[in-house]
Amino acid sequence: MTSRLDQPRDVRRTVLPRPHYDPESFGRLSERIARFMGTARFLVYMTIAIVAWMLWNILAPGFLRFDSYPFIFLTLMLSLQASYAAPLILLAQNRQDDRDRVQYEQDRSRNERNIADTEYLTREIAGLRMAISEVATRDFLRSELERMLKELDTRDGQKDPA
Repeated sequence: MTSRLDQPRDVRRTVLPRPHYDPESFGRLSERIARFMGTARFLVYMTIAIVAWMLWNILAPGFLRFDSYPFIFLTLMLSLQASYAAPLILLAQNRQDDRDRVQYEQDRSRNERNIADTEYLTREIAGLRMAISEVATRDFLRSELERMLKELDTRDGQKDPA
């Protein structure tokens, strides 16, 4: 039986219950951790911890040392830290990509609206210019009235030879 993409999946029953968590709060936490791991403060703290670890295991009395010279346990702890850091960083990057995608879509939509508004206003201005060119201006009316007065004066002058 093939599953259809337009219908929700059937609930799968598992032997062990799945842990329930809020993906949004987990995502925010992973972003905070990833941001902290990308700071100079984190590097300083890690350096201090590693140097303290090494100095303790070199200078402490033999019965207090817990990780002798090749520092196998330190290597294990750093590997464990890296194995958790990488997925947290990737999760934070994926969330940032999602936010960037939403922002891009909003910007594109806003730009399309601005272009449409600009085209509309351009058409309106062109229409107004065409309408204004057909409207008689004050200077045009004044010159026409002056021409008509001169024409009337010349007619009156020709009729009355007094």
